[in-house]
Amino acid sequence: MSKQEEHNYRVDIEWKGGRVGNMSSPSLNESIDVATPPEFPGGVEGVWSPEHLFTASVSSCFMTSFLAIAEYSKFEFDDLKINSSGKMSRDENNKYVMSEVTIKASLSIQNQEKESKAYRLLEKAEEICLITRSIKTKVKLVTEVSIKESKTDQVSV
Repeated sequence: MSKQEEHNYRVDIEWKGGRVGNMSSPSLNESIDVATPPEFPGGVEGVWSPEHLFTASVSSCFMTSFLAIAEYSKFEFDDLKINSSGKMSRDENNKYVMSEVTIKASLSIQNQEKESKAYRLLEKAEEICLITRSIKTKVKLVTEVSIKESKTDQVSV
């Protein structure tokens, strides 16, 4: 990607009533409802909030960054699970901010000899994530690599 290159991502929101809107994009097949989180006055339970979407943006960027690095490195893995949590707190000016996102990435591989490379690639994914580089929120990465035992075929005689 050259320095001159730009990419644009359009998102449309139509208010449905109360504190709920429907979010869509002309380039996507699905839409989702978004609302004020239930922690705030008028907030709605069970609907995606901007805070959920912020956290999802960080963790999904981490995932896609890792997948790109793994593919480029020809690194084989069996499974990747990511759990993330976003923390909202007040800053030094007593204003709410998304102060921290914790990404817990669990990667399953079959080859014990590739364990240290797995950890390096997970860390590299966090470093190159475009969303992480674009925000001032602290991002904490917690990684776990497990070795999946190969199942041997058993032949009964």
